Amino acid sequence: MEKDIENYFSEFKNTLSKIQVADGNNKAIDLINGLEAAINLIISQTSKGNKIIFIGNGGSASIASHQAIDFFKNGGMRAICFNDSSLLTCLSNDFGYQYIFEKPIEMFADNGDVLVAISSSGKSENIVRGVDAGRKTGCHIITMSGFKPNNPLRSKGKLNFYVPSDSYGYVEIAHLILCHSMVDMIVAGKQMKLQPA
Repeated sequence: MEKDIENYFSEFKNTLSKIQVADGNNKAIDLINGLEAAINLIISQTSKGNKIIFIGNGGSASIASHQAIDFFKNGGMRAICFNDSSLLTCLSNDFGYQYIFEKPIEMFADNGDVLVAISSSGKSENIVRGVDAGRKTGCHIITMSGFKPNNPLRSKGKLNFYVPSDSYGYVEIAHLILCHSMVDMIVAGKQMKLQPA
């Protein structure tokens, strides 16, 4: 058992070291520069009054909810997600599950908002449709995916973070680490600016 636990964490550490980032032209960016670009994009857009929208299914929905609160409460930015149970059941009943993010994004997203789309597989139709709706609205797209390297979500963003693993646990935890690192760096930057010179 002890060896299994060691192997689990060793493999997770290895997975984290292999996270890949690409821009909208599918040009590779190293992780530090990718995170810096995402942070700068979020700061730039929210300082203009735009908001951050998070979408995800299952475990990724939990990440979306958690991060919407953290970016709002800790980061002082307008941030939302569309995971309310009444919204999800109403839209899936009336339109179909594939439209549960597309419809609210069409209604609530504004030109210049930042849409963070999180999907372990990168192939959830409702996430892909939500991203397409965000692009039509003029949102800046950040994607987070995993599993297969050619998943459809991986090429749809201005910035695309990809975790090369087939393990839901590794991919979801890596996505959470990426999101937390962004908001933590934003909060740290704001605190540094508040310090007397």
